[in-house]
Amino acid sequence: MNWDNARYFLAVARVGTLRGAAARLSVDQATVGRRIAALEETLAARLFLRTPTLYVLTPAGEALLEPAESMEQAALQIERRVAGLDDQLSGTIRVATTDSLAKRFVIPAIARVRKEHPGIDIVCLTSPAIANLTRREADLAIRTLRPDAPDLIARRLAQLEAGLYASHSYVAARGEPREGEAFEGHDLVMYEQPVVPSMWDALCGEPTTRGRVVFQTSSTMMLFEAACAGLGVTELPCFRADHEPQLVRVMPQRTDRFDAWLVAHADLYKTARMQALIAAVTDEFASLAH
Repeated sequence: MNWDNARYFLAVARVGTLRGAAARLSVDQATVGRRIAALEETLAARLFLRTPTLYVLTPAGEALLEPAESMEQAALQIERRVAGLDDQLSGTIRVATTDSLAKRFVIPAIARVRKEHPGIDIVCLTSPAIANLTRREADLAIRTLRPDAPDLIARRLAQLEAGLYASHSYVAARGEPREGEAFEGHDLVMYEQPVVPSMWDALCGEPTTRGRVVFQTSSTMMLFEAACAGLGVTELPCFRADHEPQLVRVMPQRTDRFDAWLVAHADLYKTARMQALIAAVTDEFASLAH
């Protein structure tokens, strides 16, 4: 079985639908269907059980999953090692980060790199989900969780502060929450529980047990917009919220700190284009201290 067939098989196995696999592989749905049918014919085995909504692995498909993933790792290792030898200040870098970190740090760094090295193109992926650098879902990640994978290089960029904020209109209408009252009588704006579970226990160390959750989102940008619109109190990174004229910090003695990390795969870390972007991102975080 060649690698090209294996990647179609893995995409369907991971997503569960031809449409989802086609989107992941940037091909049309019919192509995925043909590839899976051809692979099953070559192996003389049915790999998926077709249900009205999902493609479910059969025992033969489950047996193929581990060898196909081994093929994937080998193919990706070849790509990374070849790309890692590139000393040209050109090419594409895929950067994964959050929308909040992107706005304050990553986009200014990208603008600087593009000005100095116009041959470097950037794809910026903003999502609360953690991109898998080993599978080359991204080449570089700027995030708040340190990875533990041995093939990744992680550099601590800065320690950032979070605080509690509400809009001026909310405070004028409802007053400020008071420490020790667990947000009694106040509305709360939160991440969805699966995104940041700890937020549902406490905001900057203040229990949320008596507050009322009135808005949930998976996006930091939407968290800011909801707070600015006066929907309630929330926890936000100070590097952005302190400069938002519609917001006021409440319970300023309540604070939380978190680290920002730069993460790259070891095979790509020393390429010229990656080093150019890493230097620019590092400078942007360093400017926060000045």
